[in-house]
Amino acid sequence: MFSITMVMLVIFLALIFDFINGFHDTANAVATAVSTKAIKPYQAIAIAAFFNFAGALSGTAVASTIGKNIIAPDLINPLILIAALIGAIFWNIFTWYFGIPSSSSHALIGGLIGAIIAGFGINCIKWYGLGMIIAGLIISPLAGFIAGDLVMILLFLAFKNNSPVKINNNFRKLQVISSCMASFAHGSNDAQKSMAVITMALVSAGLLTVFQVPIWVKIICAFAIACGTAVGGWKIIKTMGQKLYNIEPINGFAADLTSSIVVYSASLLGFPVSTTHVISSSIMGVGAAKRFKGMRWSVANKIIIAWFITIPASALAAIGTYDILLVIT
Repeated sequence: MFSITMVMLVIFLALIFDFINGFHDTANAVATAVSTKAIKPYQAIAIAAFFNFAGALSGTAVASTIGKNIIAPDLINPLILIAALIGAIFWNIFTWYFGIPSSSSHALIGGLIGAIIAGFGINCIKWYGLGMIIAGLIISPLAGFIAGDLVMILLFLAFKNNSPVKINNNFRKLQVISSCMASFAHGSNDAQKSMAVITMALVSAGLLTVFQVPIWVKIICAFAIACGTAVGGWKIIKTMGQKLYNIEPINGFAADLTSSIVVYSASLLGFPVSTTHVISSSIMGVGAAKRFKGMRWSVANKIIIAWFITIPASALAAIGTYDILLVIT
């Protein structure tokens, strides 16, 4: 059973994770627009913060998936959630420091898996539900890559007779809209992950009888991710916007459009996806359509490696954290 102090600690750590998620993933929505000079950096981040907040208030289907499909909420204890959050926060800060666009979603899922295994054993995990979550995390970046590639090919065909200067000028304006869409989609998916953790804590403490996200939880999580977004994650923005290939406005528009559609569709269906992975793969898909050999695949390979190691790395961090908490509590 949770004490009120432990509930408050879980809420605090969940909001810290949400805040870090915001500045870690700001690049998802603004990297291409900043790199093509469609929007000034601080204008882009202000837009991203506003639309992340709005997106975070748009639903709770993702929170329900995380809260119910990995482990029964009433089995959770405070050490599990605290260890999971610390493991995820550690990995987010580590990858942000080195400018690696890893997934906050993968980090939290990995943290929960590690903490549950440490606290209850592997048999308490709902493997079918977890399998569906991981399937969504795997399929969504593939969808982003394919959709980005196809949209870019269609745009090339549609505007092949236009001058490059005219195309760039027009799509630089459209990038403002696509960045807003990407920011809204990001908020609609990522903020719900912290909502899920807080609601799990409230259910386990007996403060809620069923898993249903209260409005005040939605608001504080939306505010936390918006504040984090406003801080910005410049190292990752540089990786996403400049190191993969030389992005032009039409490329940035195509990547943001496709990633926002994929992410928001997942939010409506209740699938927690990685906005980082989806936008990264969309940028790669667009770049491959533009000029396959022009992609800096060595940078892309580092991003892909980070995708695969995030869940086990954050799980190990959560296991270590849980063991330490057992000793000191």
